[in-house]
Amino acid sequence: MTDHDQISRRTAVTAVAATAALLPLGTAATARAADRTDRAAAVAPFQHGVASGDPLPDGILLWTRVTPAADALPGSGKGPAVEVGWQVAADKGFTDVVARGTATASAATDHTVKADVRGLSPATTYWFRFTTLGIHSPVGRTRTAPAAGSAVRNLRFGVVSCANWESGYFSPYRHLAARTDLDAVLHLGDYLYEYKTGEYPALKYVVRPHSPGHEIISLADYRIRHGVHKADPDTLAMHAAHPVIAMWDDHEFADNAWKGGAENHTPDTEGDWAARMAAAKQAYFEWMPVRPSTAGTTYRRLQFGTLADLHLLDLRSFRDEQAPIGSGRADDPSRTLTGRAQLDWLKAGLERSATAWRLVGTSVMISQVAFGSVPAHLLEPLAEVLGLPKEGLAINTDQWDGYTDDRRELLTHLSDRSIGNTVFLTGDIHMSWANDVPLKAATYPSQAPVATEFVVTSVTSDNLDDTLHVAPHTLSLPAAAAVRTANRHVKWVDMDSHGYGVLDVTAERTQMDYYVVSDKADRNATTSLARSYRTLSGTQRMERADGPVA
Repeated sequence: MTDHDQISRRTAVTAVAATAALLPLGTAATARAADRTDRAAAVAPFQHGVASGDPLPDGILLWTRVTPAADALPGSGKGPAVEVGWQVAADKGFTDVVARGTATASAATDHTVKADVRGLSPATTYWFRFTTLGIHSPVGRTRTAPAAGSAVRNLRFGVVSCANWESGYFSPYRHLAARTDLDAVLHLGDYLYEYKTGEYPALKYVVRPHSPGHEIISLADYRIRHGVHKADPDTLAMHAAHPVIAMWDDHEFADNAWKGGAENHTPDTEGDWAARMAAAKQAYFEWMPVRPSTAGTTYRRLQFGTLADLHLLDLRSFRDEQAPIGSGRADDPSRTLTGRAQLDWLKAGLERSATAWRLVGTSVMISQVAFGSVPAHLLEPLAEVLGLPKEGLAINTDQWDGYTDDRRELLTHLSDRSIGNTVFLTGDIHMSWANDVPLKAATYPSQAPVATEFVVTSVTSDNLDDTLHVAPHTLSLPAAAAVRTANRHVKWVDMDSHGYGVLDVTAERTQMDYYVVSDKADRNATTSLARSYRTLSGTQRMERADGPVA
């Protein structure tokens, strides 16, 4: 068993039943009680809600952020340390409390609190809350994973990625929060964006401005930006309703990040990259309901009975710099996207998995993509959305297409070991895709694919119609047709919509229902089903489903 399989045990906070203590009599105790009352009256302690994440069969990670004083704002470094109690109950009214404990919120962790609760029952819904200064937090709902080795009829996850604050409202979160049939929400990265106001999108298209308004670089900056996102009403609702399983991509740090820098980082004016990345990671682990893995990464594995393993990748901490287009370095075997240790960990985990399905959360697309004869008037904006050069060469070097040796090794491993039912779950490119994953695109479809891939679109981040500033599904239609013509393994692509996915897993099939929102600039946007695709057990092929899962 690897270190990563044991990570949750190493980082566990022991849940100790709280015992009531008699307050000593006297003026000092009375003064302290009065001070707590005054502070509670002056602030709302739980302005950033509650959250849970990383469900295990016997436990769950709980999170909140406390505002103990009016000046104890995110990133301020101000505010006293306060004791925070937490409770987990079998009922929403907290008449049957099954676990409780205390923690301390202090400026050292930006007054964020985590409790890694254990001793819970598998596949069970619980309610939780925090208490400080005599005030209860909002109540959150969460759910543990099925027991290892237990038969599971189905799993259902919400799936989201790419939530740029300035591009619109987080309506997909609201719609997922309203569902009562989800085991968890999987966030595939770009939970927030690092840009200054008006950089992406341009200022005249900004729906709501960032805070801070400048590009975030320091620890305080990242903390403030996280705090803004956690105070959003749709984000609050999603985190209170479901456990969230999160991984990062580049914008939690800076655009096109790699281990030694980023496209959106200038050392001469923005300082040392290692310091900036360390600050971004610290803020992320403070503000997200995520267990940090070895060496401060997010690659880890969760298991859901005998039905599915979920392997979550960190494709920013270990990668080499993106290869320039046309340099010939995309195929260089010395370059890596995953890093050697992570790729070996993934290969071993996939090979020894005994579950019906192997799900892999990858923040960038693994399927090979060539662009063929895209119409000239669409080439430049499509290239901009996909991260391609404006001259339109057919590779996105920020994806697995730019690190072909890692992809070849992984897909060959699936083929050689006859590892079936592997499904990649992807975000990043602000479009919806349903793909077969061939070992070599040139030999598809005569050579069977080795996996399938569901790519979910962005919550708000700009895609093709946003870049062109045209009505959806107009100019994008010939572009999508050209992509599918040049890539027979791509079964569907939607270049315009924003929304979320709902992934349903049974022993017989894995299905993604793609939902879109009516208008990302409308706080009250409605939602509708766009398409449904599935892969049947044993096929490694994508097919269209007649409708959404019940």
